Amino acid sequence: MFTIYSYWKVILIYRFKEGIIMKKLILLISIISSINANIIDNYLEELKKEAKIENVKFIEFNYERGKEIYFKEMIGKRGKKISCASCHTNDLRKSGENMFTGKIIKPISPIINKKRFTKVKKIKKWLRRNFKDVYKREGTAQEKGDVLVFMNERK
Repeated sequence: MFTIYSYWKVILIYRFKEGIIMKKLILLISIISSINANIIDNYLEELKKEAKIENVKFIEFNYERGKEIYFKEMIGKRGKKISCASCHTNDLRKSGENMFTGKIIKPISPIINKKRFTKVKKIKKWLRRNFKDVYKREGTAQEKGDVLVFMNERK
């Protein structure tokens, strides 16, 4: 016979299990976030070593320099006036659109787009491609680091 006691017992067990599942989910999300942060930190360390070779006076990457690189307009690909913000928007938390292909670009901000900056190979690929589109050259290690610090919203 199903009593009020057994009903509440089932509810409490369910709530207890739900809490455990929620705790595990929160733990998993924090581990993934930590892994992403480590990927960026490790790549920034790699860039820092390269930057010191390129410029012995290099000290650290800078958010403001990254912001300046991101918003600076240049005569880039196909002779058009372009900046990183031309496709990625002024707000890193919003989707953009490639001005040449019309392709939608997911937000750069890893706070909004959890898949952003999770693979160094992709980071390198897109930094190389986007620097060539805007600046018509590959970025220096310092420029790449500065832009990454800016895009990761690390002041």
